[in-house]
Amino acid sequence: MAIIVNLDVVMAQRKIGSGELAEKIGITQANLSILKTGKAKAVRFSTLEKLCDVLDCQPGDILEFRREEGGEDE
Repeated sequence: MAIIVNLDVVMAQRKIGSGELAEKIGITQANLSILKTGKAKAVRFSTLEKLCDVLDCQPGDILEFRREEGGEDE
């Protein structure tokens, strides 16, 4: 099972850059990059809430669940 992060897609749709978004939600550009690339092990609900507020979106617009085919869970 995998969680796909679509933050870069939502940012492009809203025409907002990493620097501006990081400043508005109060995190470093490095931490925002970790979120965008899907390398984060966790996301604070407070950060997710700020992302949704600034980007005017729902959590499901940013995060997506995909079942891996042929995995152990099947």
